[in-house]
Amino acid sequence: MSYKIYLYDTDTDCIGSGNLSSSAIQAQLEAAAGQDVEVHISSVGGSAFDAIAIYDLIKKYSGKVTTYIDALAASAASIVAMGGQTIIMSKYALLMIHKPMVGSGGNANELLKDIQMLNVVQSRLAQIYMDKTGLDGVTVNSLIDSVTWMTADQALDLGFIDQIEEYSADITNSVIIGKYAESAPIFYRRCINKILNTNTKTNMNIENKELIDRTTSVLDKIMNFFKKVVNKKTITDKGALHHAGDMDEGTEVYQDEEMTSPAPDDCYTTSSGQKLNVAGGRVQKVTTDPDADPDADDDDDIMPEGLFGSKKEVQNRSKAIKAKLHAQNALLAEARTALEAANTRLSKTRDEVKNEIRSDFTPENSRRSNKAKTEPTPFFAPKTTLAQNAVKKAVSK
Repeated sequence: MSYKIYLYDTDTDCIGSGNLSSSAIQAQLEAAAGQDVEVHISSVGGSAFDAIAIYDLIKKYSGKVTTYIDALAASAASIVAMGGQTIIMSKYALLMIHKPMVGSGGNANELLKDIQMLNVVQSRLAQIYMDKTGLDGVTVNSLIDSVTWMTADQALDLGFIDQIEEYSADITNSVIIGKYAESAPIFYRRCINKILNTNTKTNMNIENKELIDRTTSVLDKIMNFFKKVVNKKTITDKGALHHAGDMDEGTEVYQDEEMTSPAPDDCYTTSSGQKLNVAGGRVQKVTTDPDADPDADDDDDIMPEGLFGSKKEVQNRSKAIKAKLHAQNALLAEARTALEAANTRLSKTRDEVKNEIRSDFTPENSRRSNKAKTEPTPFFAPKTTLAQNAVKKAVSK
């Protein structure tokens, strides 16, 4: 838990007197003994010299000091606020800077010395503001000369503070990022905090899980599509095997087009007579039967020179024929589906066909039916010759 110091004005005390003097603050910092310290400020100001002394004490303190502008940090109190490693300002608070003042009397020479002293003091105060904000001397002195009152948003934009206190206990991305950004250089902290503050105002500071999930889903769909285009299918006696590249030893094989379910461990025979030993979703061995003739079309070709030949030869030819039948059945199924789709299209009436004509143009103030946009958009339709040739080459393998 942090050690708390309160610099709140009273009826009798302000910066430089009573419990708000530099000696009183020194005693409290010594009592903190290296703990993290929170300095809470609500003051109209006071002695510029005490403010500089307190600023110096805070800067030299061995632990971490966070200064909070709870209601007002005006005049000398604004100097004290600049001492914190992190400066947090209430969204309702005000920060004010102005030229140093002195009450004096005397002759012209004495008054001239006071003017010179005030100019030197202003130069020191301005340097403290410049070190914190990164603003140039001309800008800072212009703000001082103008007696500038700043809201929390304005102070954040100018770099006088690091964070606006929103009184929200919710742990959001901005809080997490803010903690990591505490050790960054002041320029980057100011930019990060300004972005986070803007996002909070526009309700953009939300958890990114939903966005990541949506993006991942889209990427998965894209990858699955290209898998279907690029990947190959080998028909065997036990169904189709899906794979990328050539069918060699070590090739990963799957039982579905999306290539998510590895093929079961077994021995498969292709229509060309190859035997594929599959284990663990990979081809362990590829064996080609020299006696197999995948182009055989009649019964004489599948019979050996003897009456039936050996049992092994009969089994091998039987598997080759079965794989070939699988391939033919697959083609027949595709053709049947295409014919059914064609018949469905041909059976539609003239009006139904008209309603399926797509058009994205809708005249202004038109009550045109939305049926014109009901036809599903093709998932992939290559336009250029290069793209069309690439797809043809991929699917023909």
